[in-house]
Amino acid sequence: MAGQGSTGNVIAAICNVFFPGLGQLVQGRILPAIIFAIICVGGYALWWLVVPAIIAGLLHIWSIIDAATYKSSD
Repeated sequence: MAGQGSTGNVIAAICNVFFPGLGQLVQGRILPAIIFAIICVGGYALWWLVVPAIIAGLLHIWSIIDAATYKSSD
């Protein structure tokens, strides 16, 4: 990846809008993808408890920002 704002990061951020963690997976970052997906999907599944859904929503936004601002160490 070229860095923040690159086409790859924009595509990854858009992927995260539809499914949390998918953008990290597109970038080749497996562990963050799994963590974002499990916590967000679990939080959304517990929507009736309100607090997990709010945490999942915030983490979902964070996953989008994380994908968009990711800078490769290569």
